[in-house]
Amino acid sequence: MTVNFSDIEAAHQRIKHLIVKTPLLNSPRLDEIAGRKLWIKAEPLQVTGSFKFRGACSAISALTADARERGVLAYSSGNHAQGVALAARLFGTSATIVMPHDAPSNKVANTQALGAEVIRYHRGKESRETIGSTVATERRLSLIKPYDDSMVIAGQGTVGIELAHQITEHDVSASAVLCCCGGGGLSAGIATALAATHPGLSVHTVEPEGFDDTLRSLRLGYRVRNASEQGSICDAIVTPTPGELTFPILKRLAGAGFAVSDQQVLHAMKLAFDTLKLVTEPGGAVALAAALFGAHLPDADELLVIASGGNVDGSTFQKALAIG
Repeated sequence: MTVNFSDIEAAHQRIKHLIVKTPLLNSPRLDEIAGRKLWIKAEPLQVTGSFKFRGACSAISALTADARERGVLAYSSGNHAQGVALAARLFGTSATIVMPHDAPSNKVANTQALGAEVIRYHRGKESRETIGSTVATERRLSLIKPYDDSMVIAGQGTVGIELAHQITEHDVSASAVLCCCGGGGLSAGIATALAATHPGLSVHTVEPEGFDDTLRSLRLGYRVRNASEQGSICDAIVTPTPGELTFPILKRLAGAGFAVSDQQVLHAMKLAFDTLKLVTEPGGAVALAAALFGAHLPDADELLVIASGGNVDGSTFQKALAIG
């Protein structure tokens, strides 16, 4: 099973009345720091604060009426949880979300406020996939996976459709896209869309140092695992291994991956707020961190950068803003 451009176009037609066409932003100060022009796709301004709402709407909108009546289940540290919770409400179904014990409190509260039932598990000791599959089977719920779901990937690919239009609108001459990456749904969706509309654009994944399973998998040609699922501030994109559906897409379409430190991420968060007034969470700022501070980047005068989410807790954001 894979995802093609027609799947993304179909998803866009189903959900375009619900999602925000997020802006493409530029800051002369960021350009100066990066040494090139940066175009930042501002997905923190998306409904529920991240791109995940796109995939959730796509997947739930594609369900049969019978499946919607029974309800849906998802596992997530927060952004997919919130996206599924709201999409379920909009499409008249119920949502059950399996969330880790260390998920940011604001993400848990927001998910519950949207009407979802939350089941907690201990990250690193328990398997969210096992818990989710068991509960979904017992309750006859449709499982909406965070990235290994073709309709979710198609929904995330609508970012690529918007980019294709905005490249023309802003006369962008970039030859590369830097994209935050956890399981790979967003980067795989964008790569699929741009391969059809702008085949000269290369998509590059960005991850936290020490949790760069996609970078290493792309380098080796097969999926590898992270040693741990704990230890990075980038909770939203810490996954054990690239997705079964997403990795073959990235292996075929993506360029080399990059990794950034937590300190670089915090600095990028501060700069995004100072220059663009854009609030980003750590996992949502890794691509910007790479664009600003990374080494061996694509040789291009302009870069497209995906800022993927802005659901940051107050203490982490204060830590970022305190950087000198």
